[in-house]
Amino acid sequence: MHATRVLVLNSGSSSLKYQLLDMRDASRLAVGLVERIGEQTSHLQHTFVGTGATRDHHGPIADHDTALKAVAEELARDGLGLDSPELAAIGHRVVHGGMFFTEPTVIDDAVLTEIERLIPVAPLHNPANLTGVRTAMALRPDLPQVAVFDTAFHTTMPESAARYAIDPKVADRYRVRRYGFHGTSHAYVSRATAELLGRAPEDVNVIVLHLGNGASASAVRGGRCVDTSMGLTPLEGLVMGTRSGDLDPAVIFHLRRVAGMSMDEIDTLLNKRSGLFGLCGDNDMREIRRRMDEGDDAARLAFEIYIHRLKKYIGAYYAVLGTVDAVAFTAGVGENAAFVREAAVAGLEGLGLAVDGERNAVRSGGARLISPEDARVAVAVVPTDEEMEIATQTYALVGNDG
Repeated sequence: MHATRVLVLNSGSSSLKYQLLDMRDASRLAVGLVERIGEQTSHLQHTFVGTGATRDHHGPIADHDTALKAVAEELARDGLGLDSPELAAIGHRVVHGGMFFTEPTVIDDAVLTEIERLIPVAPLHNPANLTGVRTAMALRPDLPQVAVFDTAFHTTMPESAARYAIDPKVADRYRVRRYGFHGTSHAYVSRATAELLGRAPEDVNVIVLHLGNGASASAVRGGRCVDTSMGLTPLEGLVMGTRSGDLDPAVIFHLRRVAGMSMDEIDTLLNKRSGLFGLCGDNDMREIRRRMDEGDDAARLAFEIYIHRLKKYIGAYYAVLGTVDAVAFTAGVGENAAFVREAAVAGLEGLGLAVDGERNAVRSGGARLISPEDARVAVAVVPTDEEMEIATQTYALVGNDG
């Protein structure tokens, strides 16, 4: 029997998201989420796609090892156990691969060591990703485990885009450069946008706007990333739910010297108490829209700052690419907030960008064009599917071995 199933694991600091997919027809067999790992109020939700039945379990789950064993039990109840000969591999989302990992990689001791070495530039994410990998390897040591890196898609950026204008000896010693994130999403969406246009990815230039609680933009020329908005960390770039995005680096010195804030306090301010939340106390775009409709000035200003930054990046990446075939909106806000899409391209008609009001208002789970029929540049909504991208890349790497 040729193994065709891939289990995708996305291990966070206190959560574990998973999907089991069959790559024969790219179908989902099971999906689930374990939340609040390490707390008394842990919650596991598992859905068997075949029947649509969902099972919920509440109660303490001590660690990721316990969580993954619980997931394995749920899968086994549906006849999809980790011991199945149909399971070809386990694919892991790993946030930071630095410059070392430019493509999906079968995990061995050397790979684990390198991911560990990158912890200083991804202190929140890589340790959790490693925990998930090690737990899965202990459960199925015989099975190929594949790391798919959030940064990999962006490693095609030219040095002119990836380097900061600081002493290269200092930059190289401490790995200071622009890595970018959300790469799995940008890769999937840029390719799916080309498909929507009926063209090959290598023939299309796309600006991808991944707008969720975390947000990033990318310029993709012929299927290859040439610039992206996030940098050494996911803090740079667009205004996000709780992150500031771009700001003068001297703000940090100012807050240290004048306000007497510690580096940890500044870190918390910029990553967790800034962005939309810092500006108006809400990081849910639906709530911000409701408050704007009621005449709330703080919500209005937060939205205007968000859109101003977004427009700047659309214009910048238009300049980087020279010619643009499509602008694609994706992720939670990008896929669902029609008023954000409308505001982002308003006034950019001179660049060939516009949305059709009726098309933009349609809610759909599929990829679709929202620009007018005769638009010079296509504007699209393309739902992202990072789990499918991870499964596809994992299976492409190891599927022929099954």
